[in-house]
Amino acid sequence: MRRLFPVTDQTSADQTDRAWSLDELAEAYEYPGLGPDGHWLRANMVSTLDGAAQHDGRSQPISNETDMRIFGTLRALADVVVVGAETVRQEGYRPARAREAFAARRAAAGQGPAAVIAVVSASLDLDFSLPLFTSPLVPTLVLTGAAAPADRVAEAAKAGAQVVVAGDGAGVDPARAVRELADRGLRRQLTEGGPRLLGQFVAADALDELCLTISPMLTAGDAQRISGGPSVTVPHRLAPACLLEEAGFLFTRYRRI
Repeated sequence: MRRLFPVTDQTSADQTDRAWSLDELAEAYEYPGLGPDGHWLRANMVSTLDGAAQHDGRSQPISNETDMRIFGTLRALADVVVVGAETVRQEGYRPARAREAFAARRAAAGQGPAAVIAVVSASLDLDFSLPLFTSPLVPTLVLTGAAAPADRVAEAAKAGAQVVVAGDGAGVDPARAVRELADRGLRRQLTEGGPRLLGQFVAADALDELCLTISPMLTAGDAQRISGGPSVTVPHRLAPACLLEEAGFLFTRYRRI
């Protein structure tokens, strides 16, 4: 892996043209320091050169092995992974797992053994028999609105999920969801989409950082972009923080200005 745009101003010779260790990736993607009331929401997405966030409805075909290593690193650094219900259904989400390579780092940061998965859903139209709900290492959260169907709320609780109300109506208020998670001590936040959920965070100006893998592929078709939904009035400007390259894939990191 070649480091093209470093986090610091200096790039040493041994950081060029070699694979990065998990420790080095963890340092490159480390969360910023947070005050007692602070929280940080980053997104991790992948896109082809022509803007497709998926191929045949899934992100895996446009990813690669290094992208998945970074995916795992970002999860290992997070307190909570926030994901939309449609992505759970399409990608076959499973609980986050404890990884020995990150155990000491998580313990030193006061984190549990693995990130909590938080599923955003207004209807709670989810299969609560999946391992994501029945056998996670740490209980899965379901973020929904106050008007969510009572029978589905009861079904989620019966399966072992913890239901968190983060909206006054049927849906979830993105900014409130961030606050609700932070109030539970889940301050290092990561969203893996899908595009509709990311678009909601962008529209609410709740996103602090975007980690975007640019895949050297062209797919054409009508696949979604990495974020969808209504356009913002003024485009949000981010600043580059890091850029890695391997086999034509670019692994970018942009932060709120």
